[in-house]
Amino acid sequence: MLRKISLAAWPALLMALFGCAGADNLVDAADPSTSAPGTNIRLAADETPKAAADVFYVKLETSKGDIILEVHPDWAPIGAAHFKELVEAKFYDDCRFFRVLDGFMAQIGMNGDPKVHAEWGEKTIKDEPTKRSNKRGFVTYAKSGLPNSRSTQFFINYGDNSFLDNQGFAPFAIVVEGMAVADGLYKEYGEGAPMGRGPSQESIRSRGNEYLNQNFPKLDYVKTARVVDKSEVKSLQEKGG
Repeated sequence: MLRKISLAAWPALLMALFGCAGADNLVDAADPSTSAPGTNIRLAADETPKAAADVFYVKLETSKGDIILEVHPDWAPIGAAHFKELVEAKFYDDCRFFRVLDGFMAQIGMNGDPKVHAEWGEKTIKDEPTKRSNKRGFVTYAKSGLPNSRSTQFFINYGDNSFLDNQGFAPFAIVVEGMAVADGLYKEYGEGAPMGRGPSQESIRSRGNEYLNQNFPKLDYVKTARVVDKSEVKSLQEKGG
């Protein structure tokens, strides 16, 4: 079953509209500049005390540097719990960013060991209401186009992809550190087969990293993904959070 963003067509115009510029720029959610390309958003402050207390952090140590995700169970409780389960099972270790589209998003979540992926890949979870928009820096599960098809794959939005909001793509986290790292992920392979010359998901499923290393050696990847303490998040320390 494909875990791919279900879009009949991905207009080239989107490439021109979505910016990829800028290093991390954490701002308050009430600041109207947060929707501009190149900005990132800190949203914990606008949650209820209980919701803010449930927030947790995941560090993706990648081949390009560290990316830290702030995961909000209040936005998508099923998705957040499933993500934590996958991280704690070390599912994302040595996973490739196999679908990175300039100006759109970076997608990951197919384990390099076909046996491991087979174990987790069919464990789908129910859809949830979209409480946050797919703006730059927000993190969302990919879907196959069918209801309740979220599984292991997720993507980091590069631009304002709010057109996905009414298609059931519910963000569950946001990048709070390392957006510049996410921007720099290798993207020259483009769209995956058969629509493009990038990796085939069917081949990843059957051959894993053997296939990717042989045919797409420049892909960036997650070395480890771990839940980390809030004290490890530099941006919170700088803000006194």
